[in-house]
Amino acid sequence: MLLTSAALILWVGGYAVLCAVKPFAPCQKCRGLGQIVRFGKPGLCPRCHGKLLRLRVGRRLHNYWRRTHQAGTR
Repeated sequence: MLLTSAALILWVGGYAVLCAVKPFAPCQKCRGLGQIVRFGKPGLCPRCHGKLLRLRVGRRLHNYWRRTHQAGTR
């Protein structure tokens, strides 16, 4: 139990550092290419809109929390 808790804390801390250092990750739908083939035709990726990168979930949560905190303390 203690080992599992320590591993979870280490993983969450590592992911938080990763989100702070590299907030953007390659899009998983197009694998960072910006285009996908749909119905036999190449087109822009619907997830990243051809920007090749997406904001990580952890960074998105951090930004949401920060905006909520700033709005509540004004």
